[in-house]
Amino acid sequence: MEKIRIAFFDTKPYDRSFFDECNRNYHFQIEYFETRLTPKSVAMAKGFDAVCAFVNDNIDDKTVDELYNMGVKLIAMRCAGYNNVSLKAAYDRITVVRVPGYSPYAVAEYALAMIMTLNRSLHRAYNRIRENNFSINGFLGFDLRGKTFGIIGTGKIGLVFAEILQGFGVKIIAYDLFPNHKAAKQYNFEYLPLEEIYRQADVISLHCPLTPENVHMINHDAIKMMKKGVFIVNTSRGKLIDTKALIDGLKNKHIGAAALDVYEEESDYFFEDLSNHAIDDDKLARLMTFPNVLVTSHQAFFTREAMTNIAQVTLDNIRDFFGPKLLPNAICARCDGSRNCPPANTPCARKA
Repeated sequence: MEKIRIAFFDTKPYDRSFFDECNRNYHFQIEYFETRLTPKSVAMAKGFDAVCAFVNDNIDDKTVDELYNMGVKLIAMRCAGYNNVSLKAAYDRITVVRVPGYSPYAVAEYALAMIMTLNRSLHRAYNRIRENNFSINGFLGFDLRGKTFGIIGTGKIGLVFAEILQGFGVKIIAYDLFPNHKAAKQYNFEYLPLEEIYRQADVISLHCPLTPENVHMINHDAIKMMKKGVFIVNTSRGKLIDTKALIDGLKNKHIGAAALDVYEEESDYFFEDLSNHAIDDDKLARLMTFPNVLVTSHQAFFTREAMTNIAQVTLDNIRDFFGPKLLPNAICARCDGSRNCPPANTPCARKA
């Protein structure tokens, strides 16, 4: 039997390392491309059975059309998100699969690490000490104990975040379109309307997927409802936050601090070494001037365990598509992959 050919786009050395190791059990023919999958680069997928893409690839209508015309049968996302894929164009033409739960612990732990780093100014203290400056002026933080944490999105990552917070003596409130009342009882938190999360929380942490309905859910109006001095944490998707509104909130000191592992226009910058270049994005450049803003490059997922799981589940998805098995990680264009999607044993999860 001829080997299945897979074109991997937007790859880095660490992708190749983990996928090559995992592929010893699958024997796929993999070719890695550093370039992102876009309408301009899609021609590189000619002759392949499947493409594997990541968060900053542009799999729009035109890209999907070209993939379909070249005979590509599968788009395998090696991530949980799929907001960069035109599901409408793919429906009934190309199957789309994803990795829904590679390591909720990696992202949840990272969110807490960002909060503690920013609150206690660890990143600034590290740089100050290296210059032989042992002053602690400007580093005043606050105890987490007794504060109210608002979790927006209680899927796997949001629930692990709630679990981690159990030892900190905080009050937890949450919002989700599909409340998990059993988990709320287990982890001692209360579901409230979104407006109440904004009004009550000292720390707001975003753990929800990006959908057309929640683009810029953190905007000027939302920020006005928040407590003065609120901490905003985003390890989910950049477009959940209106960056201009965030900057305005920081400038007028309504927002106490922001920890951002994602940014709404990150595709031109994140994952790349631009140390010899100027930042052309004025909003990103402005964010990085605030001492109370911590920006990292979409690395919350980046642990050994997560990368191993991403490689294994991605290759499992590809194996199952070209074999007789159902596809529990398929994304259905009819329901847009939301959690009210039919169960995995229904036609929604079967191969096209």
